Amino acid sequence: MRHWDQWVEEALHKLDRLQLLRSLRPIYLHNGPTQEAQKSAEDEFNVFDEMQTWDRSSVEVHIPEPTFEKWLHDIPSSGDEEGTQKFKKLLLFSGNDYLGLSSHPTIGKAAAKAALEHGMGPRGSALICGYTDYHRRLESCLSDLKKKEDCLLCPTGFAANMALMVALGNVGSLLSAGKMPLTNEKIAVFSDALNHASIIDGIRLAERQKSVEIFIYRHCDMAHLNALLSSCTMRKKVVVTDSLFSMDGDFAPITELVKLRREHDFLLVIDDAHGTFVCGKNGGGVAEEYNCEGDVDICVGTLSKAAGCHGGFIACSKRWKQFIQSRGRSFIFSTATPVPIAAAAHAAVFVARKETWRRREIWNRVKDFRALTGIPINSPIISLIVGSEEKALQASQSLLKSGFHVTAIRPPTVPPNSCRLRVTLSATHTRNDVERFTAALSRCVNFQEIGIHGSNGYARL
Repeated sequence: MRHWDQWVEEALHKLDRLQLLRSLRPIYLHNGPTQEAQKSAEDEFNVFDEMQTWDRSSVEVHIPEPTFEKWLHDIPSSGDEEGTQKFKKLLLFSGNDYLGLSSHPTIGKAAAKAALEHGMGPRGSALICGYTDYHRRLESCLSDLKKKEDCLLCPTGFAANMALMVALGNVGSLLSAGKMPLTNEKIAVFSDALNHASIIDGIRLAERQKSVEIFIYRHCDMAHLNALLSSCTMRKKVVVTDSLFSMDGDFAPITELVKLRREHDFLLVIDDAHGTFVCGKNGGGVAEEYNCEGDVDICVGTLSKAAGCHGGFIACSKRWKQFIQSRGRSFIFSTATPVPIAAAAHAAVFVARKETWRRREIWNRVKDFRALTGIPINSPIISLIVGSEEKALQASQSLLKSGFHVTAIRPPTVPPNSCRLRVTLSATHTRNDVERFTAALSRCVNFQEIGIHGSNGYARL
């Protein structure tokens, strides 16, 4: 990636000449822990070797009976059922808390301790006063997790992708000879057809600024991507993809992408929102799972899924971090993450790496679901496409009656006539949970047909 290193360095020099480089200056909070005190604090983080009783609250939820009845009859609800005395207990099979960390006491205690000592922390954007030693420590442990030189913390995963895509477009603008980049000076962005909305919105915004050309390749189709790359005469190429697709539950062909990267010398960006902490021996994500961390140039992630917290991040080189923090609008103009959330997320990274049983258990549940249904799934995200909105709603309501929380996914989240049940598994589900769930599911979905057509097939109700 010699060329991209050179281009981003040139863009940084241009920003410096224009006096547009922006700096992060961490505020060390009063009574904030020193580095030595922080190490001892990590030593006090409680971790466990197996599931505890409180883990179940990450998958056991209660909803008011009026809400339950409205859902059952597809009546719109604004969530205003206050004062309700009766509730329905449901088992959650629709969340993104893959490791069940949202209920972990160590993470809750870290947030509470920071809130008691510092309140919410300075309220401002990271470039003004919102960036503290808590944020810096979180970035350091995330860059270590992702085997990257540095990391930029963002308010959400959506904001992280938006900031990165807009910043990428700015490379073309800054290095152009005139006011507007010519075609061969723009950035060629190659995006998987099923990438997340945040990637799509980010490259659309960059396109509106006339700094990128967008090329969409068919979902996970490396022959199509190779053809597009081979026919593109633009020098500055970027390939961006989800690592584990949020709606279909399939993995990007990372090893093939790495081979293409070596052939075409493009910048490889992955959104590892659903793979971080779930995949890889240490929870480093899909790149760690496939042993290609050094071949992924920039890794976007989130702290609101398997980490059980909130926020997003971009793991990258120091050059890229400085450039994104100077040009990524969704980062620049957003208030920084509250200090208690940063403290909780730091604890979550520690716990997720140490409690390896959670990764073992979630992949055991994947095996259980596959064995019980015959559906050839390969991740904790299970996409059961049923076709029409009516069929998807009927299936969701059938599961609701059986005590399971699974929502029907409809347009605009997915294309028309590809409505589905999006089922997710958690480390805190038990084998018995999966047995009961699949029994209920069998009453509204034909497993045999799904097994024939695979995860992209249509199930008959």
